[in-house]
Amino acid sequence: MSSSNPAFSQEVFAGYDQVYGVDRSHAMTVQGTMGKTALLLAILSATGLWTWGAVGDGRMGIQVVVGAAIAGFVTSLITIFKPATAPWTAPLYAAMEGVFLGGVSRLIEAMVVAKHGIAYQGIALQAVSLTVGVALVMAFLYASGTIRVTEKLRSGIVMATGAVCLFYLVSIVLRLFGFGSLTWSTSPLGIGFSFLVVGIAAFNLLLDFDFIEEGSRREAPKSMEWYGAFGLLVTLVWLYLEILRLLAKLANNRD
Repeated sequence: MSSSNPAFSQEVFAGYDQVYGVDRSHAMTVQGTMGKTALLLAILSATGLWTWGAVGDGRMGIQVVVGAAIAGFVTSLITIFKPATAPWTAPLYAAMEGVFLGGVSRLIEAMVVAKHGIAYQGIALQAVSLTVGVALVMAFLYASGTIRVTEKLRSGIVMATGAVCLFYLVSIVLRLFGFGSLTWSTSPLGIGFSFLVVGIAAFNLLLDFDFIEEGSRREAPKSMEWYGAFGLLVTLVWLYLEILRLLAKLANNRD
């Protein structure tokens, strides 16, 4: 089993099939992972809402938001390479991402409202609602067996996600030399690209659900519930950012 989410790979579960085959109280479960995911989302929401207010009234500058993004990235790398640290690093990652998302969301909404008026206020809340809706739909499609994570589907999602990452890296380099990109383009092609990336991010949730179910089946250590929750949160953060970007593009395209 592999996943385009770097937090999820087959090696993480290596050797767990037999170790915890008797006492299920010490094993990873789907329910336990979902509970920890809910806790991480609560932490992210709390820090995000606080940052939203702090950035809005000038108590927090963009430097803090950028610093939180960097800290979150470093924390995610530690968690990926040292899964055993997840019980401590996953909550820290959630807190840092909350600061980052709260700040970025406030800034993007402020720019959209400044350009198009108060009628466009609430774009961040729309992004949150759509993210929750997409996640619930994908969870239903996975749980009901409507979409099965086959090797062919998994490979396709991994390749598509890799292509998006490569495109973003190339776009960053091009912008350094003054070239534009589809990342923030409000052209039909740019908007179509954002729809595509949102779809790819949504399908990554299927791989996350599959990873969590596989960990439960293999009776991985209970601490892996934190790792599974962390990986799922990574995808949800990505999905939210892409939806927020798409909504901002659609608003700017209405001129």
